[in-house]
Amino acid sequence: MATLPFSNHQRRSLPWLSSVIWIVFSISQLCAGLQLDLDDPDSIKAATRQITYDMMKYYDGNVTGRVPGNLPDPYYWWQCGAMFGSLLDYYYYTGDDQYNDLITQGMLHQVGPNDDYMTPNQTKTTGNDDQGFWGLSALSAAEQAFPNPPEDRPQWLALAQAVFNTQALRWDTQFCGGGLRWQVFTLNVGYDYKNTISNGVFFNIAARLAKYTGNQTYADWAERVYDWTVDVGFIQDFHFFDGAHTTLNCNDTNRVQWTYNAGVYMLGAANMYNFTDGSEKWKARLDGIFNQTSMFYSPNVPNVMFEQACEPYGTCNTDNFSFKAYLARWMAATTKVAPYMYDQVMEKIRPSAAAAALQCSGGESGTLCGMKWTDGAKWDGTTGVGQQMSALEIMQSLLVSRVAAPVTQEAGGISKGDPSAGSSGTFDPTAPQGTIQQKDRVGAGILTTLILVSGIGSAWWMIS
Repeated sequence: MATLPFSNHQRRSLPWLSSVIWIVFSISQLCAGLQLDLDDPDSIKAATRQITYDMMKYYDGNVTGRVPGNLPDPYYWWQCGAMFGSLLDYYYYTGDDQYNDLITQGMLHQVGPNDDYMTPNQTKTTGNDDQGFWGLSALSAAEQAFPNPPEDRPQWLALAQAVFNTQALRWDTQFCGGGLRWQVFTLNVGYDYKNTISNGVFFNIAARLAKYTGNQTYADWAERVYDWTVDVGFIQDFHFFDGAHTTLNCNDTNRVQWTYNAGVYMLGAANMYNFTDGSEKWKARLDGIFNQTSMFYSPNVPNVMFEQACEPYGTCNTDNFSFKAYLARWMAATTKVAPYMYDQVMEKIRPSAAAAALQCSGGESGTLCGMKWTDGAKWDGTTGVGQQMSALEIMQSLLVSRVAAPVTQEAGGISKGDPSAGSSGTFDPTAPQGTIQQKDRVGAGILTTLILVSGIGSAWWMIS
């Protein structure tokens, strides 16, 4: 490392100058970003309240003339379902119910004619992962004993079961020995792709339904999905790769790795560990998944989460901005069903939350959150729903030890289920549904080209 020439006077002054610089830097850190005391619940709740307020400025589904349960462009339908998951967590962790009516309105408006989150006005871009994220939020509502919908409307547990049932019917053994395709409809771009997130969401729902209901059938499906994901090569040494094409019988595995793939399988494995009374098999899987997430923490800023596939290169897109939210969410939730994980999870949550609070220093308000938590209080210039969700989930996860464990059907559950929900509708997922527009979709729905420069060179992949 080259050094600048100093005169003797400058060299003697350097310790004094360094002290001044440190004082100025410390003051700037205190003044920039959200104020967050990691050990003070009131401070955490104040910070998450501000983040949630800023996040909901993007939502217009509660405005006259707009559609409840939708975000405006450039956000796709699935991300609004995911955002409701963050709002459910916000109520669960903080007890602040100011958004509860909005959650219920939006989540019920999007259930579709058969109460299974197959919404006809979204068919041009509906993936199994898209539908699945809505199912995940409905299942969270059941697990958290969120207030029930009106009796004449579909209930949270039944909605999650409907999503599970519709997806079980789509399990495709014709290609790749099993698995869900990415897209639901045959004419959609991506129908010929089987991806890890679609199957991971299905696995997650199955495992959590097994724990919630005690029904072995759900557990059997969770086992089947996990084993298939390993057999097809999407999980290798607990690395989670993106997916592969049916046209090549899934022999062209796309090796890009995203935070949310590891997260969705982590929570599913944790629920299976709980359901099987702490079996060694599921403990080994859970430990392996968690340990391998070390790749998603910066080598330069210890234990601060980053999206390693795009964040260092400035190539993250709208949906990628939200992926850290799901890893944070599912890591925290893991500690409630596998309590032995708590200390090691919090070793990651706490530094990431502190860094995220500093990064929430953008916009005119000085509180909008960027993506690059590794940059500290130097706002990265990005804003959006995904950035707010990620900061919200990592910070409210600090409160996880202060909330009750998820309820079950036999212990505290208040949501009514319907094991046959979603299996008797007349909505045909294989039928053409209008003209398919080939739009760019990111995260839960695009085909795109990105360049990786971190040891694997250039790669063509589908981000799912």
